[in-house]
Amino acid sequence: MDSIDGIFIAKAAAFFGAAFAMAIGTVGPALGQGMIGKQACESIGKYPESAGKVRLTMMMAMGFVESNSVYAFLIALMLIFFNR
Repeated sequence: MDSIDGIFIAKAAAFFGAAFAMAIGTVGPALGQGMIGKQACESIGKYPESAGKVRLTMMMAMGFVESNSVYAFLIALMLIFFNR
């Protein structure tokens, strides 16, 4: 009976770890995306003629920042489905 309890504890820890990875792994990128968007809007407001360049740079930066939350999601999925 003890080994079965240990399996349940290990699975519960994996689920908690997955939730923690998603919670912490998405806070930073969310704040970063907000800052990127804010700066892009300010820059386009000041210099409307450079809107195309600013928009392209903003989209590239958003992609780089978003990759961190995708990595957190993949780690959470691995913790949920590959724990034995």
